[in-house]
Amino acid sequence: MGHRRGSQPADLLIFSMAKRISSNLVLMAKILLDRLERISADSGWAHQASGVRASLAKILSQEDSDLEQISPLLELGFMILETAAGEIPEK
Repeated sequence: MGHRRGSQPADLLIFSMAKRISSNLVLMAKILLDRLERISADSGWAHQASGVRASLAKILSQEDSDLEQISPLLELGFMILETAAGEIPEK
């Protein structure tokens, strides 16, 4: 019985941390959606950006967003942004 009492605060801490991580991922996904939308249609990355945007929007529209689905899309989306930004000519 003593072990169970000791684990309750740890369980609450883990739940709280998971909820915070989830909130941060969702916020990053929303920011990424906005940034991916700004990639020029003339860019070779526009089509890929559109696909990532659609996938992220679909996941975020679900009541329970699956973190395992969001993380790889965030990674891919940020890679697309970085690569597309590298195509912008310097003035």
